[in-house]
Amino acid sequence: MIKLFSFRLAEGCAPEDFLNADKAMQQEFSYQQPGLLRRTTAKNSDGEWLVLELWSTEDAADQADSKSGDDPHARRLNELIDPSTARTARYLERR
Repeated sequence: MIKLFSFRLAEGCAPEDFLNADKAMQQEFSYQQPGLLRRTTAKNSDGEWLVLELWSTEDAADQADSKSGDDPHARRLNELIDPSTARTARYLERR
C-alpha cells in the first residue's frame, strides 16, 4: 500500500525546523511501526511537501495512524504543518 501526504508548512515554520521534526518522527515513531517498508520526504519548487510511505498492508498503515495521535513526535510534526493544505491519498498496488 502506498500512502501520500502532501501539505505546506505552517506560517513562520522554518524548513530546517520541519526537517528536524520529520527526522525525529521517522526514527522514533514511523520506523518503529510494524509493516512500514519505506518512508521519504520531499519538497517541490512551489513549496509543497510530500511524505511518501510504503506499507506491507493497508491494515498496518491504519494501525500506525491510530497510534500516531498519542505520539509526541507526530504531534510536534503536525504543529508545523498548515492543516488547510494537508491532503492524504492511499493507493493499493495492483499486480
